[in-house]
Amino acid sequence: MSNKLHIVSLGCTKNLVDTEVMMGRLQNFELSDDNKNADVIIVNTCGFIDAAKEESINTILDLHDTRKDDSLLVVAGCLSERYREELAADMPEVDIFTGVGDYDKIDELLAAKESRFSDEVFLIDGAERVVTGSSYHAYIKLSEGCNQKCSFCAIPSFKGKLNSRNLDSIAKEVEGLVAKGYYDFSFVSQDSSSYLRDQNVKDGLSLLIQRVELIEGVKGARILYLYPSSTSIDLLKNIAKSEVFHNYFDMPIQHINDDMLGMMKRGFGKDKTIELLDFMKSVPNSFLRTSFIVGHPNETQEMFDEMCDFAENFGFDRINVFSYSDEETTPAYDMSQKISAEVIAERADLLGDITAKVLEKSLKSQIGKEIELVIDGESDEHEFLLSAKDICWTPEIDGEIYVNDRDKDEDLEFGKVYKAKVTDIVGKILTATVHN
Repeated sequence: MSNKLHIVSLGCTKNLVDTEVMMGRLQNFELSDDNKNADVIIVNTCGFIDAAKEESINTILDLHDTRKDDSLLVVAGCLSERYREELAADMPEVDIFTGVGDYDKIDELLAAKESRFSDEVFLIDGAERVVTGSSYHAYIKLSEGCNQKCSFCAIPSFKGKLNSRNLDSIAKEVEGLVAKGYYDFSFVSQDSSSYLRDQNVKDGLSLLIQRVELIEGVKGARILYLYPSSTSIDLLKNIAKSEVFHNYFDMPIQHINDDMLGMMKRGFGKDKTIELLDFMKSVPNSFLRTSFIVGHPNETQEMFDEMCDFAENFGFDRINVFSYSDEETTPAYDMSQKISAEVIAERADLLGDITAKVLEKSLKSQIGKEIELVIDGESDEHEFLLSAKDICWTPEIDGEIYVNDRDKDEDLEFGKVYKAKVTDIVGKILTATVHN
């Protein structure tokens, strides 16, 4: 088999980890940015909501239209897992289909030129990865699947119930990456605050924090995707007192109206959700990220207005907005009083305007502050500007900072942490001066 590989990872950072595992199994291939000369093309798909499904299908078809006649087109991931029979029947363009259980066997599938769907979801334990996108940061997957019963979410229907990785396995992976020069880590899963609950451990994340703190060479870490009903104040206190984990709180609350939270089957109502958020906001140097869904069935204008008011005034640093997607196999799919696509789009635009104001306010609050930042590389804006991020931020998610000056005439190293002062804001990007 020839050995040029073009690989595309769609969807979330959890998908990215799985893509990196496939790259780890295919290191005998030469990576190519051009699918036209690739011998093997792999698309790791997302099947979460309509927009993601559409992007996945369009990507597959676009790659097929321009690929070599003798190349192999492989479709993996959530979309093919969720719709395995339908895609096999409707997409003859694809040579190999696989789901979410055989990432570490992708080399075997290519050699056999066969489709395969395992009964179990893949856990990364011991699998070698090729980390992409950074010389210092890596995502670490805590678990697969989810035990929550959110009305709008189809993930448990094709990812199954919560299946946590062993704590020693995670520690070993982090230690291996530290040995390769990585020092900053983001821990991810569908429901991170439920980590190890499937193994009858109530507060697995606190154990994770303690274990990671023992690993020499870890300079920073954060936990993404905390779920309100499985997050305790004690866990938040453990994050706050950690010298390794940043005071970075990522909790997608999805709504704030009490009745809507009940219909969404979120497990927590408004008062308990605000209690958690208030504690997070009280932590010194905290960073708060959340997400909201607009247009869920039965969402009234009054409910939407309440969410907008809360989003605008609570004091979040970053907000993601998702339009409700009517997904089969979910409880919301069978609910009455669906919101029209036009109203959903209008509400998404209105809340989107609010999130832009929230972002601007958060960024402006940093002007004049002393921070630690890490240099990522040259900026796309100008040859004399370097692209950096606050050491607390998640790479490529929370934004970038332009380093436009330094106190000393010296070259700054990519991937190194520096002390800096935030000086201004240009559009949605901060500028800073390095001074150490």
